[in-house]
Amino acid sequence: MLVKEIMSRKVITVKPGMSVHEAAELFIAKSISAAPVVDKSGKLLGIIQEKGVIFQDKKAHLPTVVAIAMGFITLGVKRFEDELKKITASKVLDILEKDFLTVSPEATVEDTATLMIEKDRYYCLVMENKEIAGIVTKRDIIRAIARA
Repeated sequence: MLVKEIMSRKVITVKPGMSVHEAAELFIAKSISAAPVVDKSGKLLGIIQEKGVIFQDKKAHLPTVVAIAMGFITLGVKRFEDELKKITASKVLDILEKDFLTVSPEATVEDTATLMIEKDRYYCLVMENKEIAGIVTKRDIIRAIARA
């Protein structure tokens, strides 16, 4: 079975200037867990997922500091800075992820499922000619397995 047979073709997108609160409302209203972020011309910039929205309620954990001789080494500063940016985010642009999965409509469902499991992702964009053709989620794959 091919991805084009199970993908959702109606893809809800968001703009980078949309507020995180508006994105959360959209996720609830449309029963979605992620959305591609596109600019005014429709160019794909990244995606936002529920976990980015949830970061609004996350507590920041201060990085561990280890004293060594006369100086300090800070462990996890980059991670702390990234988390703090997401916690204080007000716009979709602040929480968008550039590391996301894409597949072709001609990819097999089995290969896509394997990729999603290996990369621990729920959401995969289906791209054709550098444009968003659809999306596939783990739920779509489960639905296909149930029908088979």
